[in-house]
Amino acid sequence: MFTFARRLAVVLASAALLITPVLAQAQDGVKIGFVNTDRLLREAAPAKAAQAKLEQEFSAREKTIDASGAALKAASDKFERDAVTMNETQRAAQQRKLADQDREFQRSRMEFQEDLNARKQEELQRILDQANRIVQQVAIAGKYDVILQEAVYVNPKLDITDQVIKALNEGK
Repeated sequence: MFTFARRLAVVLASAALLITPVLAQAQDGVKIGFVNTDRLLREAAPAKAAQAKLEQEFSAREKTIDASGAALKAASDKFERDAVTMNETQRAAQQRKLADQDREFQRSRMEFQEDLNARKQEELQRILDQANRIVQQVAIAGKYDVILQEAVYVNPKLDITDQVIKALNEGK
C-alpha cells in the first residue's frame, strides 16, 4: 500500500515528465499567463453584485428560519424548566410537540441551505462563463499560448488577473 509521501513523489515525478517539454518550448517563446480565480471571484464587480443579489434574495427567509430556531430554543428551555411540574402525559405530549417542531425546523433549514447552494452555483457558473470568455479575449489579444487558472506557484509577472478583473468590471 502506498503512503501519502510515496503517492506524492509519484505524482511529482509524473508532473516533471509532463512539464519538461512545456518548459523546453517556453524557452522558444511560448507566452504563458495566469488567472487567480479565487481573487477574481472576491474582487470583480459582477461577483460582488451576485453576492449582494443572493443576500437580498435569501435574507428574509434566513431571518424567518433564525426566528424559528430561536422560538424552538425558547420553547425547549421553557419545557426544561416546567417539566418537573408536569404530569407524565403532559410531559410526553410536550416532548412530541418539541420533536415535531425540531424536525420541521431542521427540514426548513436544510431546504434553505440547498436552495442557497443551488443559487450560488448558478451565479458562480454565470460569472465563471463570463470570466472565461474574457480570459479568451485577453489571451487572443495578448497572443498568449496558454492561460493557467490553478498552479502551485506563479511568477507574478505572468499574472493577468488584474486585466481580467478590469475587463469584467467594465462589462466587456
